[in-house]
Amino acid sequence: MSHFKISNIPKGFAMGTSDLIPGVSGGTIALLLGIYDDFIEAVSGVFSKNFKKSILFLLPILIGMGLALGILSSLINYLLASHLIPTMFFFTGLIIGIIPFLLRISEYKKTYKIQHWGVMFIAILILATLAFLSPDSTHGQPSHIDISFQMLIKYFIAGICASSAMLLPGISGSFVLLLFGVYSTVTYAIAEIVRFNFIALPVIIAVGLGVLVGFLGASKLITYLIEHYTYLTYAAILGLVIGSLFSVFPGLPTNGLTWVISIITLILGFSASYILGKYTEDEA
Repeated sequence: MSHFKISNIPKGFAMGTSDLIPGVSGGTIALLLGIYDDFIEAVSGVFSKNFKKSILFLLPILIGMGLALGILSSLINYLLASHLIPTMFFFTGLIIGIIPFLLRISEYKKTYKIQHWGVMFIAILILATLAFLSPDSTHGQPSHIDISFQMLIKYFIAGICASSAMLLPGISGSFVLLLFGVYSTVTYAIAEIVRFNFIALPVIIAVGLGVLVGFLGASKLITYLIEHYTYLTYAAILGLVIGSLFSVFPGLPTNGLTWVISIITLILGFSASYILGKYTEDEA
């Protein structure tokens, strides 16, 4: 794990951008960028003797994520509301493009046995089930923000679950917020804070505290699994990534122009992740 690196700011920006999209995981992007293991180790080490080293590593990533949330929340809301299918086709391509990379780093031809394929299938099944059972992923802005005590508790719990999911490639934190029914409220609250409208601040605080608790707890579990069950964990991660396609795929385009644009965005997404995966391997 390296110390403070300016080059990790754009990587954090990419992770933050992906976490604004329901179904797309920041953990997937971290894997693709070659910083996943170090990122998990750093989060896990925040309250340990490696505190300073962990903070220095995480700081540029968190800066990048914060910039993405602040700058792109309104744009992402617009794209999802007005150009849903082409936007999600881009992220569908991005996810498909990372699958060959995950197969290579897990050395599946040498390491995978029946239990590995079983774990992968179970992970796919879990996310596919969640996708079919999830509420309608509409992205309209809420008419008002509920900051009652009961709702703040719900935002806090949603933050815990969302951040735990964020650390796992394949499971999107924003998708978990959708399952809790608070995604549009949280993204709207972020957009309002950026506009210096602080009426939504209690929502951000509640979710933020939940995210912090979730990060610290989940990171230690993931670190343990990677250290002691490396290839089973890789098999589960591969299954989660494949399973996430069920929640990301937006359906087929309805007209010729949308078909053309969607195919272009799908190819762009696939090319970006496939090339980046090859580059990450070469750098390793």
